[in-house]
Amino acid sequence: MKVKLDIPYPIVRVEEKNPYYADLLSQDYAGEVSETTATLLYSYQHFDTFNSNEEFSKVIEEISFVEMKHLEMLGKTINLLGKKPVYKTCESSRGDCVMWTSSNVNYDNEMRDMLKTDIKSEKIAIKNYEHHKELIDDKYIKEMLSRIILDEKRHLEIFETLLEKLC
Repeated sequence: MKVKLDIPYPIVRVEEKNPYYADLLSQDYAGEVSETTATLLYSYQHFDTFNSNEEFSKVIEEISFVEMKHLEMLGKTINLLGKKPVYKTCESSRGDCVMWTSSNVNYDNEMRDMLKTDIKSEKIAIKNYEHHKELIDDKYIKEMLSRIILDEKRHLEIFETLLEKLC
């Protein structure tokens, strides 16, 4: 099952430094629903199922690698925007930052529950990325977010198909 599209990722770059954009992207990078959370959630699910469901375990492992690629692109972009890619979300409107925590990972071990969590997370991630595309006026960041959204939509499709197979 192909988890990544055969479309190249854009070069990581920005038009100019912008701490506000970095704060927005920090939510995708290390928020409750983020690439950090997705990478670790899918890694956990791979470790938990490699003995009991080889098909799912292999697919979820490959998806975790794609999410790691997204994490890398976001981290580099945050750095280019003028902030350090620390595992935290910052919001200038709040004036503070919240550190990422492992409690963001759902540790369900029933396949149906895992897939429901994965579907919900991918839907939220897509919505967040689309919202950030509206708020960010940088053609390079928009291009990167558009490419990430394509992968997330593919992951959503895979999870929905796997859940259907269980029913």
